[in-house]
Amino acid sequence: MKPILEVDNIGKKFQIAHLAGGYLSLRERLVNLGRASKNEVEDFWALREVSFQAQPGQSIGIIGRNGAGKSTLLKVLSRITRPTTGKIVMRGRIASLLEVGTGFHPELTGSENIFFNGSLLGMKRKEIVAQFDEIVAFSGVEKFLDTPLKHYSSGMQLRLAFSVAAFLEPEILVIDEVLAVGDSEFQKKCLGKMEDVSKSGKTILFVSHNLSAVAQLCTHSLLLDKGQILKQGQTNEIISAYNDLTMAAGQTSNVAIANGMQLSQARFELISEGGVPQLQFSFSIQQDQVNVLSGLALLFYNNLNERVGIVDLRSTRLFKISSTHANYQVKGRVTSLPLIEGTYHMGLYIASNLFQGNKYHLGYFEIAPRPQEIMPYPARDRGYVEFDASFDIIAE
Repeated sequence: MKPILEVDNIGKKFQIAHLAGGYLSLRERLVNLGRASKNEVEDFWALREVSFQAQPGQSIGIIGRNGAGKSTLLKVLSRITRPTTGKIVMRGRIASLLEVGTGFHPELTGSENIFFNGSLLGMKRKEIVAQFDEIVAFSGVEKFLDTPLKHYSSGMQLRLAFSVAAFLEPEILVIDEVLAVGDSEFQKKCLGKMEDVSKSGKTILFVSHNLSAVAQLCTHSLLLDKGQILKQGQTNEIISAYNDLTMAAGQTSNVAIANGMQLSQARFELISEGGVPQLQFSFSIQQDQVNVLSGLALLFYNNLNERVGIVDLRSTRLFKISSTHANYQVKGRVTSLPLIEGTYHMGLYIASNLFQGNKYHLGYFEIAPRPQEIMPYPARDRGYVEFDASFDIIAE
């Protein structure tokens, strides 16, 4: 059986212009008006020597860090942009869901956009009519079919866009990270639908940072970095290679947070006391101006980027929400780690008047399998688990 998709040595080059002399003020531009200026042009290869094949019914995950070339690859495959080098052979119709609202018109109603987008995907009107009711039912926007799309929320647009792409029966379905926009219930519906599409013999190319979704849907994956395929093979092996890649990149002594605020000297070290694994940690939050720190928590993630634990540092009496200091130094130890074997990475949740959000991949540790016979979990470890921690926070 011939592959439904053959990608042979694909490359995509862009040209980046650099202004001669840098950015000038209005006065400097007026003074230099009429003078010839030479801008420097740099070649940037977003993709280079990318080759792989996809079989009918195969679901392929495409993972990698931001800027690795994943979206560029999908746009080349979707014929939105032409490759600079190489060739692509397709033996079937392709439908793409790359961005919310792509291929939709904001002034048309929901029902009109179903026909409009279906036509852009190469479907005949009778084919769209045959699938219309299923598309509407899956999208869950029945009440708004006669409402112009410009009044839809981004989540509603996503529901409609995915429904059209999934139900119009392309041989190849290309999906970018847009599922992150939908709510958890709709994401489950989308993953279930993609599994059904794959089982029906259709091919899926799926780009996502949700490694759990990639592992659930795809048996084969590609790892992209700096526009090249570092590795391709079984999904579990590719996810492991991706974690190794991010682990190497995440070991930095200083992490920018916002507005001159930075995380410095972050350390997360797994130790053992009496055969019990414990996590020793220390980090500093430094800021050029007074910072009102109102929230701080340790975050634990598994190798699928799923959060599996949290330690809220506000539980200590030493944490004073009303404190107003520029710098904070945090040292402590997590004395209970009821985790199964595997590789984990650390993150921080930080809330202040200057920044609120998460920082990921700040440290890594690995829990090895226990050699002794596995005993039943004690009652305290079943269900919800709270991590014990002792630490000091020193405001400078």
